[in-house]
Amino acid sequence: MKILVTGGAGFIGSNLARYIGECGDASVRVFDDLSTGSRANIESIDVEFIEASLLDYDALVAAAQGVDSVVHLAAIPSVPRSIINPRASHDANTTGTLNVLEAARKAGVDHVVVASSSSVYGSNPKLPKNEFDWTRPMSPYAVSKQATEGYALAYQYSYGLKTLAFRFFNVYGPHQAADHAYAAVIPKFLDAALNGQPALIHGDGEQSRDFTYVDTVCAVIHQAVTGKVSSPDPVNLAYGTNTTLLALLGEMEEQLGHPVAREHTDPRTGDVRASQADSSRVRELFPEVVPVSLTEGLASTIAWFNQERAGEV
Repeated sequence: MKILVTGGAGFIGSNLARYIGECGDASVRVFDDLSTGSRANIESIDVEFIEASLLDYDALVAAAQGVDSVVHLAAIPSVPRSIINPRASHDANTTGTLNVLEAARKAGVDHVVVASSSSVYGSNPKLPKNEFDWTRPMSPYAVSKQATEGYALAYQYSYGLKTLAFRFFNVYGPHQAADHAYAAVIPKFLDAALNGQPALIHGDGEQSRDFTYVDTVCAVIHQAVTGKVSSPDPVNLAYGTNTTLLALLGEMEEQLGHPVAREHTDPRTGDVRASQADSSRVRELFPEVVPVSLTEGLASTIAWFNQERAGEV
């Protein structure tokens, strides 16, 4: 079995390529323009690598040849980045998704998994959030992800393509970069803590997130592609945790063995106050997957960060 992973040099994509390789039941072709991913993430993994943009439709068609399933992870991430440059997010995330689906259709690929986001729920205050609850995106990024899942589901109805749209929540783990302005909260907090700097908190720190360890995400996606699982509706890929940023820092302090200073600043435009998944659907579709706990996942992530720091010395 051959799987095409767009964005395969990024955080989730490279972890997925590694996970699939360790399972030994499929080979991976990575498609990435390295705009947010890194070649270093896949150097030690046995993959076929194609460096090209999602906006290069011909390159996508060529990459989809001979593929059994496509996992479409490539995107310009980040709510704040989309607010600064909404057109770039639209082009990569919306037009790019359309290109991926068209390329799969042209190449005769019958199964596509796409990455949507919990950000599509936006201003809906309900917790936990069910896939059938109303959505109200609060940022251009969220709109682009709603379009991503919408296109995937439309191709299922229009062309008979087997698709599965996962709504990712807050995925974390090894290979998640901390050294850029739009870094996710866990790598940013860890980088600050390990360098003796205060953790920057946007708001009061009581905002909550459903943190999902990357290997849990990889386990679900692996089963989805090997079983060619599809769904006529989006599926939350998270397991119903509800952790505030202050509680997250408390867990980090316990594992690191020292306090972490806090620095509070203004809330960010477009940020959701609380996020928690109703996980019943993902548990129903993938009952064999046991999610990694925050304590265990954070320990693995800290170990990776320390290993990277040791390598820089």
